[in-house]
Order: sequence, then C-alpha cells, then structure tokens
Amino acid sequence: MRVTIVLVIASTIAPVPTVQAQDVQQGGQLALEVCAACHAVLAGQAQSPMAEAPSFEAVAATPGMTAAALNVWLTSQDHPTMPNIVLSQADVQDVSAYILSLGE
Repeated sequence: MRVTIVLVIASTIAPVPTVQAQDVQQGGQLALEVCAACHAVLAGQAQSPMAEAPSFEAVAATPGMTAAALNVWLTSQDHPTMPNIVLSQADVQDVSAYILSLGE
C-alpha cells in the first residue's frame, strides 16, 4: 500500500523541463545581437561596455538565480537605463538558459 501511494504521488509531479542545447545556443546568439551593446555577454568577459550593466556571468552567479527569476528580470521594465526591448517568451527562455549556462 505504501509503495502504491508513493508511486501515485510520484506520477503526479510534473517533470522539470531540461534546457536543450539549441536553447542555449539561440540564447547566446540573441544576447550578442540584442544585449551585448550594454552587457558583457560572453564567458570570461568581466567588464560590460556600460559600467552599470551587470555581466551575464555576474547575473548567473547571483545566489538563488533561477530561470523563473531571469524571466521576470528580462520581461520587467523596472530598469530605467535599459532600452525597451521586446522579446518573445521563447526568446526570453533562450536568453535565460544562456545566462544560466554561464554559471555552470
């Protein structure tokens, strides 16, 4: 009985989606095209072109940083010096995957 309950509970838990390699690659390309004018977007690139803009490695290294937090950060316009860049939800997820890959 106990095993059955555990199996029922385990089967109801949604699997966590994994980041696919093409998502990271597409996110890196988008970062170069859209974000690199202000942010350091490459691995090992510590200094951003715009001093106030954090490097993507620094963002990835932020304690507790998650894909969900990055999605909010990338879609909110609470950054007065950040241009109003509109990305599709898929693009936001790709850029988030790329940023998080820099912290691995």
